[in-house]
Amino acid sequence: MKIAVILGTRPEIIKLAPVIKILESRKADFFVLHTGQHYTRQLDRALFEQLELPLPKYNLEIGSGTHAVVTGRMLIGIEEVLLREKPEIVLVEGDTNSILAGALAAVKIGIEVGHVEAGLRSYDRNMPEEINRILTDHISTYLFAPTSKARDILLGEGIDDANIYVTGNTIVDAVYRNVELARKKVDILKTRDLKTKDYFLVTLHRQENVDNRNRFASILEGLDKVSSTFGLPVFYPVHPRSAKMMTEFQLDHGQVILAEPVDFLSFLQLENNARLILTDSGGVQEEACIMQVPCVTLRDNTERPETVEVGANIVAGSTPGKILESARIMLDRLNNWKNPFGDGHAAERIIEILVEGLR
Repeated sequence: MKIAVILGTRPEIIKLAPVIKILESRKADFFVLHTGQHYTRQLDRALFEQLELPLPKYNLEIGSGTHAVVTGRMLIGIEEVLLREKPEIVLVEGDTNSILAGALAAVKIGIEVGHVEAGLRSYDRNMPEEINRILTDHISTYLFAPTSKARDILLGEGIDDANIYVTGNTIVDAVYRNVELARKKVDILKTRDLKTKDYFLVTLHRQENVDNRNRFASILEGLDKVSSTFGLPVFYPVHPRSAKMMTEFQLDHGQVILAEPVDFLSFLQLENNARLILTDSGGVQEEACIMQVPCVTLRDNTERPETVEVGANIVAGSTPGKILESARIMLDRLNNWKNPFGDGHAAERIIEILVEGLR
């Protein structure tokens, strides 16, 4: 059995790392194809090295462009590799253009697809990610749902129950393994003069937030209010896309501390030691929940409703007043919720299911 693992962005590398590690330990016949959707050679290599992963056998180095241009280039490049390698199954994770292209290229030439983190829905089709996850789920043979709620969503869309497996989320595997590694290898709090549980952490990169000047400005104003109201620094490692739009829109960030992007282990350490996280990232919502750090989601919806239901997260939208109110609510809560995403053995279950299914 040969498995192709297709990925293209940092979150996909992080969430598929536990799967790749298990394939390695079993000496399985597999290869990794990196589309290069979010790609800088230096940062990319550093992430693979930090996570102690083999470098991808293939890198398409697609880079940026419109959705159609990027996805089209990926389809061409992925198909060429799949025709050459002839894997029995393609594994993809998440909701980016890379996973849609990987799944579509595979299924068109008769290769089965396994979708890790299937069944997530924001119910907002203005988000490109929502389209990607729906389409990928409906052309996949193996749907690895992280929670029973995700399974119910898939069943509600008419997907056969025999194709759905509730495995937990591989991000739990990744966090459990790497939070200790981060403690040993990095000390970003010292280098950035931050104190444990004495700062707020921000991530903000979604297209619907940073490509809209008024919305981006409103969120920054809200973050500034949070900093001044609670008297704590708001630390924001700025995604390159966000930095570009901030400059283009000539936005004022107030008291918010801007920083260059940081490596994964450093970011994990920042998350684990923050008093509160404010984010528009789905993965960061999960990581905050797993690490018992309260979270405010800077969006109008979330495809991780489990985090809200257990009390780990609140959806704040983009208005300054609501962001401040949401921060106050989360800071007043006890951080004693139950992690809804599994026990840290999702990757093992996924590989066992594939081995059994492809016998």
